Amino acid sequence: MRVISILRAHCDLLIFVLLALLIHVNYVKGSNYNVSYDSRSMIINGQRKLLISAAIHYPRSVPAMWPGLVQLAKEGGANVIESYVFWNGHELSPNNYYFEKRYDLVKFVKTVQQAGMYMILRIGPFVAAEWNFGGVPVWLHYVPGTVFRTDNEPWKYYMQKFTTYIVNLMKQEKLFASQGGPIILAQIENEYGYYEASYGDGGKRYAQWSAKMALSQDIGVPWIMCQQWDTPAHVINTCNGFYCDDFTPISAKSPKIWTEDWPGWFQTFGSTNPHRPVEDVAYAVARFFQKGGSVHNYYMYHGGTNFGRTAGGPFITTSYDYEAPIDEYGLARFPKWGHLKELHGAIMLCEKALLNGERTNLTLGPMQEADVYTDSYGDCAAFLANMDNKTDRVVQFRNMTYHLPAWSVSILPDCKNVIYNSAKVGSQASVVDMVPEELQSSVLSPSRDLKALQWEVFAETPGIWGEPDFNITGFVDHINTTKDTTDYLWVTTSLYLDSNEILLENYSHPVLAVKSKGHALHAFVNQQLQGSPSGNGTIFPFKAEIPISLKPGKNEIALLCMTVGLQTAGPQYEWIGAGLTSVEIKGLKNGTVDLSKFTWIYKIGLLGEHLNLYKGDGNDHWISVTEPPKQQPLTWYKALVDPPSGDEPIGLDMIHMKKGLAWLNGEEIGRYWPRKSSKHDACVDHCNYRGKFLPNKCSTGCGKPTQRWYHIPRSWFKPSGNVLVIFEEKGGDPTQIRFSKRKASGVCSLVSEDHPSVSVASWTNVNEPSAQKPAATLSCPVSTRISSIKFASFGTPSGACGSFSKGDCHDPNSMSVVEKICLNRRECSIKLIEGNFNVGSCSSTVRRLAVEAVCA
Repeated sequence: MRVISILRAHCDLLIFVLLALLIHVNYVKGSNYNVSYDSRSMIINGQRKLLISAAIHYPRSVPAMWPGLVQLAKEGGANVIESYVFWNGHELSPNNYYFEKRYDLVKFVKTVQQAGMYMILRIGPFVAAEWNFGGVPVWLHYVPGTVFRTDNEPWKYYMQKFTTYIVNLMKQEKLFASQGGPIILAQIENEYGYYEASYGDGGKRYAQWSAKMALSQDIGVPWIMCQQWDTPAHVINTCNGFYCDDFTPISAKSPKIWTEDWPGWFQTFGSTNPHRPVEDVAYAVARFFQKGGSVHNYYMYHGGTNFGRTAGGPFITTSYDYEAPIDEYGLARFPKWGHLKELHGAIMLCEKALLNGERTNLTLGPMQEADVYTDSYGDCAAFLANMDNKTDRVVQFRNMTYHLPAWSVSILPDCKNVIYNSAKVGSQASVVDMVPEELQSSVLSPSRDLKALQWEVFAETPGIWGEPDFNITGFVDHINTTKDTTDYLWVTTSLYLDSNEILLENYSHPVLAVKSKGHALHAFVNQQLQGSPSGNGTIFPFKAEIPISLKPGKNEIALLCMTVGLQTAGPQYEWIGAGLTSVEIKGLKNGTVDLSKFTWIYKIGLLGEHLNLYKGDGNDHWISVTEPPKQQPLTWYKALVDPPSGDEPIGLDMIHMKKGLAWLNGEEIGRYWPRKSSKHDACVDHCNYRGKFLPNKCSTGCGKPTQRWYHIPRSWFKPSGNVLVIFEEKGGDPTQIRFSKRKASGVCSLVSEDHPSVSVASWTNVNEPSAQKPAATLSCPVSTRISSIKFASFGTPSGACGSFSKGDCHDPNSMSVVEKICLNRRECSIKLIEGNFNVGSCSSTVRRLAVEAVCA
């Protein structure tokens, strides 16, 4: 019987593999797909599917990165790629469409198809996504009578027109699954349930209209609406959040879909850095599938970069790293990527039972439970969960004993062997460095022997340039004035004083008191920068009292007002404004002067923008200098540089600059602002993964810049003569600007004896999987080797990668054993066995092996 059962298992496996290969071949060739669903799962060509999706937003990376990102997601265990469609990146003005470079949506979807993966296309076209204006074109706000996201005819007209345009584009390229393409799901609207009630009856009508309009597009695959609690029949409502195990679809005929699982969080300039531990991410995912989920999407799997002025918020950073499994630069983030890859493999081993079996829930303790899936063919899969966020528990299940760490889930693909526990991280961690490299000039020095970096500069004059755009008594809304064609708006006036009036009363200095709806400004008096107040990512408006210097006679007051990304979401968010509301001068002998009642002259944008200096153009305006000016506000800098050596991803180190914008070869790197968070914010040295996660739970970086490095894709570089342009608002030191290469300089592993002894990789899908001893596995990046071992200890080591320390129990041979196995190899595996270590010592405790290795 044992032989028969093994043969049967192998035959079943062979049939499964052949069927999968046949489906894959048909898929790649473009055969039409029938996509449907029921209460259990999506059904593709009659076959139930567990879908693990990875969000990669095409305009937050570049086409040269797309194949690698998609492949890395696939290697991580995903079988679906998801992306929004970014309306304001595509329809630049009414009927003026753009689908080139990083906005080449068709190319991105075809990249997914070529990788043999499915696609979820979230058309929206409102997306939020911390993207400028929520993805909606700013011009639409100025179409008369338009109110966003409600039963409003102009809004519905343009929203339907763009949706239809995208649908027809996908149909034209045969990219829906019904045509043989990869798109198996599409989304209309986005998280509207949060705000529907604020629009009254119009909100209800709009939600129903959106769904009906989407269904009328006849795309041949289902539509979804996320965070929408009144979806009509034939549209699937889905869940977004840190946890979705308790989510239940409105319709009993719909599968349980998690459209946004947030493995990290976004950042705003001046905030701390949030971190979500991978143990908690894995716990949430495992619980979702344990409770009947069948479609899961990481938002984000690769966050990428908010190039140019695409970041919204306001105050969202240029980096949209999101602490995702693939980092902003396109590298796998360990251990998050590795631990989740193992999770995905474990879940997929349960696919047959999860999608076809009957579920039984068993209570194993006060906060412990098992969900068991069994089918008529004898397949069985179990998830054992410990929801206690403080205490480990030992539970009995099917006459066997299992140890469950607090806040963890164990997965048993055969209802017997633990193949994965969400709290036991066996994947290696990486030590990632930003390795600086000085800018190398592409131009020979006059002596023609050295390539000394040669700078050109252009200095803006504070105040109005050229002809004023208009003048008016008082203030106008900043966004309504610029229409987001630029961050910048000059607002100027003048004040005449005689020498007696400057005498101070109760002040050591005259003070310029400003109030603004946001977001930031630089105050100049008589051409000199006096102060730079701003709001922040939590409170956009600000008020400030800026000490200023005045003189007898005419005083020029020039305020450079700025936006830092537009509002991305919220009820009636398009009406949230920015700009000055009050300006006064306090401390003069004759009392406060209310400048708000003065006539103000307005000028939209900067002269350098008007001259297209960011493209490297305007040669008649640039001035060559032997030494660039430092700490000089409103200065444009240009240099011709060679690309950095090697092939590692590149960041621009702007720690010695203050605030501004950067370009390479006319491509928008984005806003830079190494603004520091408060040293009084709540930061942690160690994050306890147990318990519900919130964005402020595990913050680091108190008192440090939120963002120091700014991603420049390698594909933007030419072999030489790269034009680097910087516009510095406040004054910095351009000679300290550096390229930095992002590279993994080391790897670590921390594995305990109670790590699951059966791995996903070793699972043979027969009745008795071969048990293996746990092992610490290390793998250096391609073209590097393990050059040295910085730390090795078998026993009771503590700490984390980069800060391991020996415990009371330590095998003195640990270092020599690890060196013998690992040195000069790219990869190695050190088993926790008697032949390697003294397993007899400290036998009363669970021992661990901690290793840190250098890759070179």
